[in-house]
Amino acid sequence: MDGAAGPGEGPAQEALQSLSQRLRVQEQEMELVKAALAEALRLLRLQASSTSLQDSGTPAAVRDSSPAVPPGLPHTCSLSLVSRGTQTEVEIEPSPGPPGLSNGPPAPQGGNEEPSGTQSEGGGSSSSGTGSPGPPGILRPVQPPQRTETPRRNSSSSSSPRPRQKLSRKAASSANLLLRSGSTESRGGKEPLSSPGGPGSRRSNYNLEGISVKMFLRGRPITMYIPSGVRSLEELPSGPPPETLSLDWVYGYRGRDSRSNLFVLRSGEVVYFIACVVVLYRPGGGPGGPGGGGQRHYRGHTDCVRCLAVHPDGVRVASGQTAGVDKDGKPLQPVVHIWDSETLLKLQEIGLGAFERGVGALAFSAVDQGAFLCVVDDSNEHMLSVWDCSRGVKLAEIKSTNDSVLAVGFSPRDSSCIVTSGKSHVHFWNWSGAGVPGNGTLTRKQGVFGKYKKPKFIPCFVFLPDGDILTGDSEGNILTWGRSPSDSRTPGRGGETYGIVAQAHAHEGSIFALCLRRDGTVLSGGGRDRRLVQWGPGLVALREAEIPEHFGAVRAIAEGLGSELLVGTTKNALLRGDLAQGFSPVIQGHTDELWGLCTHPSQNRFLTCGHDRQLCLWDGEGHALAWSIDLKETGLCADFHPSGAVVAVGLNTGRWLVLDTETREIVSDVTDGNEQLSVVRYSPDGLYLAIGSHDNMIYIYSVSSDGAKSSRFGRCVGHSSFITHLDWSKDGNFIMSNSGDYEILYWDVAGGCKQLKNRYESRDREWATYTCVLGFHVYGVWPDGSDGTDINSLCRSHNERVVAVADDFCKVHLFQYPCARAKAPSRMYGGHGSHVTSVRFTHDDSHLVSLGGKDASIFQWRVLGAGGAGPAPATPSRTPSLSPASSLDV
Repeated sequence: MDGAAGPGEGPAQEALQSLSQRLRVQEQEMELVKAALAEALRLLRLQASSTSLQDSGTPAAVRDSSPAVPPGLPHTCSLSLVSRGTQTEVEIEPSPGPPGLSNGPPAPQGGNEEPSGTQSEGGGSSSSGTGSPGPPGILRPVQPPQRTETPRRNSSSSSSPRPRQKLSRKAASSANLLLRSGSTESRGGKEPLSSPGGPGSRRSNYNLEGISVKMFLRGRPITMYIPSGVRSLEELPSGPPPETLSLDWVYGYRGRDSRSNLFVLRSGEVVYFIACVVVLYRPGGGPGGPGGGGQRHYRGHTDCVRCLAVHPDGVRVASGQTAGVDKDGKPLQPVVHIWDSETLLKLQEIGLGAFERGVGALAFSAVDQGAFLCVVDDSNEHMLSVWDCSRGVKLAEIKSTNDSVLAVGFSPRDSSCIVTSGKSHVHFWNWSGAGVPGNGTLTRKQGVFGKYKKPKFIPCFVFLPDGDILTGDSEGNILTWGRSPSDSRTPGRGGETYGIVAQAHAHEGSIFALCLRRDGTVLSGGGRDRRLVQWGPGLVALREAEIPEHFGAVRAIAEGLGSELLVGTTKNALLRGDLAQGFSPVIQGHTDELWGLCTHPSQNRFLTCGHDRQLCLWDGEGHALAWSIDLKETGLCADFHPSGAVVAVGLNTGRWLVLDTETREIVSDVTDGNEQLSVVRYSPDGLYLAIGSHDNMIYIYSVSSDGAKSSRFGRCVGHSSFITHLDWSKDGNFIMSNSGDYEILYWDVAGGCKQLKNRYESRDREWATYTCVLGFHVYGVWPDGSDGTDINSLCRSHNERVVAVADDFCKVHLFQYPCARAKAPSRMYGGHGSHVTSVRFTHDDSHLVSLGGKDASIFQWRVLGAGGAGPAPATPSRTPSLSPASSLDV
């Protein structure tokens, strides 16, 4: 294998590596001595110059008129901006000199031996060659030995540790100490070193050769060279970009693992949720379509929404969220929001600090105009509480049961009667003391199954007009619970009890949903059999329909206008239709974690893939699924050929496929290694395909003009960890790549897939795309104290105005491009309920697409403002909050 030598490859190889590393350390020590001597000489020269000036009165700028060196610095020195998290410093480094000077030893990698070879721009070692990369003679400080471990060779991103600790601001290299010890000017931990030429002289000399920006991730230095066209970092864009994002469409529906998630409002809009967003969807088409179809979104939640309830007025909505943690690891408490579906304004926040883990079930009362709200949380005791909706105060609370509670509801005839159901139970609660906050009482009576088999789960129930209750259970039975005749004259008073009066076997497998229709009939939705059955009085089956298998089982049912029905399924699809004509999908989505995303080169279409093994092509104009196929394996990355005729997809087994986007046929099936592929990327001219693997290699294939055929061209060997991102140059001859240990390497593909040892020569190269998360043009997107895995994806717009970033804290950021200033401010957007795995701009930059990880959501954002598709929105009425990363929370 042509990769970098690793530990365990033989004693001789280990000894060779050890000697090579020791040699580099010695070379580094020599360079440090040289640097210290150069500093001493500089100070002596400054002192002599100052004395001479006092004697002659001649200005220093006239005496030292070298055009290539900033005032006060010798010809052998240049400046380098150093960034550690939010800390930036300017260090003096030797300018380019004779080739062959060492760049210092690589950062330690725990128990791994560091292979011999060139030092990468990201601080890691590579295996090809022994020369010094970057401009010759640039001195890099030796790293302290107590640095955090970097990912091991052939390790995956999911297995590497992800500490959230802030990077130490006191960690300084021995080179810094040497330089500081001889300085005549005080330099604080956060203040840049001023040159003797005055406050403005440092800013005016950033175009000198050898200038580099340095940042640290998990203790590893990452050096990036400043392009020659940048005279000063101060001239680069600052502040958030003028462009903004507006959530245009959300693909998907959370039916896989949630209930109480589908209702129809008085306006005819369908309300459901996915991730942290409650979606109000009007069937009838896209924006401007028949009936004014489209989506609106309530985005007041800070973590995933778990349940919904609609007020009897059909306007107000209650939504409960789960507990979570913020960026700094602080817990976010579960809470219930009551909001107006017409204005999308929050009316009341209920239970902040009162619930544990999350809100599992909600219900409004009915007979008293929805004055009360019943809530069941996800704590061990599943606390049942009743709240005054208008005042937001708790009226009563009790421990419900240690078993799961799946549904809750008020009796439509009496608000003092509450029913809960779940694992092996149906409980009937009597609530008294409604007028006194905190003094109300809840008493429980357990439903007795008697001669009937006790089911394992009772996922759903519904109240009938006559006061009886129907329950659906995991045995496929519908049980009718009737009140005892002796208690029927005094409903809700003291001893009201229910008992089973009838049973009907309705489905094969569990019953997930029951729905009372306006005509008094009942609909039931099955799990295993996927049947939707309409029942008349006495539980007589009237008609039924079967949901197609690829949509999954029935999760929820809602009655729309007329005879129209809406059905949510366990495979995160929302169907529309009726029992006579059948059902068709109006909303579809993935069912597991998403990673792969690419946008079409000339159409408003994009492709996604993930752990559910589905490859989906989406129509961004019609907001619909164009097609999907089963990959049989996990898809992790994808990219369209510049012609748009084919698309390459990388899988988790080392296989990669090329599919015809029209016929969906696989035109190529190739395997490179046996480890997962993390990135596939066509060159801008479509002649090459680069495939980044977790075996640390980049495989290059030459591609036919139509993209259907390919042949191995070569391999880029030199990374010491798995490939994470790569980009092609605009001429299609070079590649820039990042790896799991924060290397930045450059490759001459046209010249035989050779690694460019002198990275300094690539500083002015233009890139067709910019998705690498490490590089001079984007280093400002990294937050303070990052552990190196906080940013999952990055994408520069095609007009090269902005950079979109997907982070590990459920946020999408928008930065100006280039983003080459530490602690750069951004516009920050929430909505995802899990780490955001990928972002991509559409071909015309009119939209941005982002993928959620575990929440399996796809967000389509409209780009507004300068260079976008519409005018910038008005300033929001609330004051934007500043995040720790100086981002505007939009």
